[in-house]
Amino acid sequence: MAFIDYYQVLGINKTAKEDDIKKAYRKLARKLHPDLNPNDKDAHKKFQQINEANEVLSDPEKRKKYDKYGEHWQHGEEQEKAQRSYRSANAGGQNYSDGFGEGDFSDFFGSMFGGASGGRRQTKFRGEDFNSELKLSLKEASETHAQTLSINGKNVRITIPAGVENGQTIKLKGYGGKGVNGGPDGDLLISFAIANDPKFKRLGNDLYTTIDLDLFTGVLGGETTIDTLNGKIKLIIKPETQNGTKTRLKGKGFPVYKKEGQYGDLYVTYHIQIPTKLTDKQKELFEQLSALSK
Repeated sequence: MAFIDYYQVLGINKTAKEDDIKKAYRKLARKLHPDLNPNDKDAHKKFQQINEANEVLSDPEKRKKYDKYGEHWQHGEEQEKAQRSYRSANAGGQNYSDGFGEGDFSDFFGSMFGGASGGRRQTKFRGEDFNSELKLSLKEASETHAQTLSINGKNVRITIPAGVENGQTIKLKGYGGKGVNGGPDGDLLISFAIANDPKFKRLGNDLYTTIDLDLFTGVLGGETTIDTLNGKIKLIIKPETQNGTKTRLKGKGFPVYKKEGQYGDLYVTYHIQIPTKLTDKQKELFEQLSALSK
């Protein structure tokens, strides 16, 4: 697999601060979101890449390793330890070049980490990565919960954090195919497919919904009860509310991925319903009202 430059993927430089990373990720996530690009495979691939880049660069420890080791950041510390152990074992008055030239030294460690043959040592090969798709409802994606997956006849219990995106991929290290000759096991890559919800549309961490209001509540004001992902709440409707009016309910949207207690907003659009099947008396009252308004 070709090396992916996470900084280039997010369009930022290596000196970017945490807020810069967040802003760059959110901007690209809104642009490449699978819901907005349902038939664009390239956009889906890029969306997975920005999620992977954000997961690494937004974590200070992972970012530190990535900056130090580059594409081998996950195994860089293991290789350094092996090199130190080798040097320590051969430091008893013997020069490192004795018996090992520069190329031989690199070949020796290459054999330990899946490179070319190292003479007596067998080449280690990393195990195959497994891919799996997990379907979730919008409600399930909004709650941290555990699920059990069956991978090659083996049950794997995972915890799904609240706030996962449609198309997002997470990696379970070591749950893929077995390594060869003592090489590391592959990983399990799980992609989430979140079904469309009949009541809410999700964009990032914000939710959007439309509710019906009768004409009289729209004109005179009043109260109505609406559904959110976490239950029902009451809304106060202002008098003379126009059709298409939108209101924002702060913190009533979708949970922010791996940010405990942080939520997006819920945007509610009012659809004013015109009454039908009026009685003669009701029609007469509307005619009187129409005359008064003139």
